[in-house]
Parts: sequence; structure tokens; C-alpha cells
Amino acid sequence: MAEAPGPMTSEALGKVMQTNPVVIRRIMAGLRAQGLVRSEKGHGGGWTISCDFAAVSLRDIYEALGSPGIFAMGNRSESPGCLVEAAVNAALTDAFDDAEALLLGRFGEVTLAALSRDFHARMQARGPDCPTAAAHA
Repeated sequence: MAEAPGPMTSEALGKVMQTNPVVIRRIMAGLRAQGLVRSEKGHGGGWTISCDFAAVSLRDIYEALGSPGIFAMGNRSESPGCLVEAAVNAALTDAFDDAEALLLGRFGEVTLAALSRDFHARMQARGPDCPTAAAHA
């Protein structure tokens, strides 16, 4: 969106991100609630970025999206009836908590400005003839 000359519709963003526009609207609603993006209705409308890239981290984005679960694996239940499962959960809980804290800490260190700089450096490395669409492939 930062590279777009104007607002981007959910349909256009869905195409770039290879997902349904409804998914984009759900994501953007959380970002809009935190003031990170704004939307304009009507002809020529769409989504635009409304935040300072240097002031927003990946953790801010993560939290704006509702702090979804980070790990696909983890404790299967909080109070399992199976004693083996209880022993495994007890052994792994601290490890999962430590890993999550480490990852969220790193999310807080990575700003959108840093990602933008990295993106532009990669674009430049591909050469002047690299179309923007190829950068998103």
C-alpha cells in the first residue's frame, strides 16, 4: 500500500495477497481501529496507510490484529484428563511461554520503516527494470 499511488481497494489488495477481499476487510478493520490505516468510500476510495512507519512495529500490527496465537502447536488442553498429556504440558509450558516472549520482543524491535528500507534495498538489488508487481511475487 505504501507503494501505491492512491487508495487500494480490498479487491486489489486481495489480488496482491492472493486471498479473498473479505479476509482483507477483516484484517483492515483491526488496523483501522488502531489508526494504522483509513478507508475512503465511493469512487476512487479504498485503503490508505495513516501511520508513521518509524513509530509502528510488527508488535503493534500483531496487537491490532487481536494478538492471534503464535504457535500452531502447544498444549492441547489446559486441564487434560490424561496424565501423559498433563506431564507433557507441564514440561513444555515454560518453553512455549519463553519462545512467545522472545518472538513478541523481536516483533517490537522491527518497525515498518525498517521493513520499508529492506524492501527498497531488495528492489534496487533486482535492478531498475524490476516491476513493482514482481517485487510482490
